[in-house]
Amino acid sequence: MSEHGHVIKFGILGCAGIARKVSRAITLSPNSALFAVASRSLDKARLFATANGFPPDARLYGSYEALLDDPEVDAVYVPLPTSLHVVWAVAAAEKGKHVLLEKPVALSAGEFDVIVATCERNGVQLMDGTMWMHHPRTAKMKDFLRDGDAFGRFMAIHSCFTFAADPDFLKNDIRVKPDLDSLGALGDVGWYCVRAILWVVDFELPKTVTALQGSVLNDSGVILSCGGSLLWGDGKVATFHCSFMSHLTMDITALGTNGTLHVHDFVIPYQEKEASYTTASGSGFDDLVSCWVPKPSEHLVTTDLPQEALMVKEFSSLVGGIKSRGLKPDTKWPLLSRKTQLILDLVKKSIDNGFMPVEVIG
Repeated sequence: MSEHGHVIKFGILGCAGIARKVSRAITLSPNSALFAVASRSLDKARLFATANGFPPDARLYGSYEALLDDPEVDAVYVPLPTSLHVVWAVAAAEKGKHVLLEKPVALSAGEFDVIVATCERNGVQLMDGTMWMHHPRTAKMKDFLRDGDAFGRFMAIHSCFTFAADPDFLKNDIRVKPDLDSLGALGDVGWYCVRAILWVVDFELPKTVTALQGSVLNDSGVILSCGGSLLWGDGKVATFHCSFMSHLTMDITALGTNGTLHVHDFVIPYQEKEASYTTASGSGFDDLVSCWVPKPSEHLVTTDLPQEALMVKEFSSLVGGIKSRGLKPDTKWPLLSRKTQLILDLVKKSIDNGFMPVEVIG
């Protein structure tokens, strides 16, 4: 036990690049510990542990099954290709391991339902790896969006996450392989765009989803660039763009009747321990229409722990409550994951159907 409660022992399934970041986050989190790592070869697991600050007594496994059979592993982080999520998240849950699952959580909402059902049946916590949701800036921005005087009634949102991948990425990365991550950019960077939209509207599902024309697919049919629009029955509207083919951009613009929220680094802040956002309320022009009155204001939020460590800390706290106090797993996080995955599914369906609108049936 630590001053923060039960220390959760993590095992990592696989040695993906993102696992380096989460390994550090587990080390920084005060209620978690790097305990084991598994790869398809023992040598690769050993090299990963050495390169990523695992303690000398960390357990190394040459198969994922062997790690899951370790009774001392409390939770697993799963950064495997999306096509493998349902297999290994289910296997972990059946062994009683709590599951921190990379995004996209599955290839479809139906696949994810299998994961959720297994976690529920075995009483284990499930959470996806959307790190920005755990940054204190996110809660501050939500306070503004819920302020009826400052922001007003929600009207529209645009989100964007793009980066310019190099030729090797576009040819060889798992995110462009149909047998590994068939959703491509939609599943990878598009996940964040859709999550941002749903977050702004308190996860109210839209009435229809329509993919925007102009999607770019590779020769294998994997999405490299796409966009979509979401429409609610009361007139709210949202659009997003995600791509492996444009310069690094991570924007949210939310428009209300009384105010506007802008954030330009929502997925990964410019600085690890501080992040800013801009709000404007009741803005107009001066008499000469030469400047804004009042000007938008910038807000700075600092944090002692980076957002990925805060994510691990929250997950570990939930797991600790289950293990030491007999609490039930928190159902909020799987619900948010499923809604995000569902919208991705419908954007893909719209692309496949010639960019026609698709009705949302939750």
